[in-house]
Amino acid sequence: MPDSNQRNDLPAGLSSAARRALTRAGYTSLDQLPRVRVSELARLHGMGAKAIGQLRVALAARGQGFAEE
Repeated sequence: MPDSNQRNDLPAGLSSAARRALTRAGYTSLDQLPRVRVSELARLHGMGAKAIGQLRVALAARGQGFAEE
């Protein structure tokens, strides 16, 4: 279960719709996303390919990535 007490450090350029989708699902920090599969994010209403790409770049900058499918 995502921890909603973590700080919000999602990329600044992320669309409002994608940000809302993540927040509604309980994801508020990049630290939570390496445990998440891309397919799970893609199912969230408001989360598109561009937002997933932005998150992928942000995670890569930290030496991280999404969970394996």
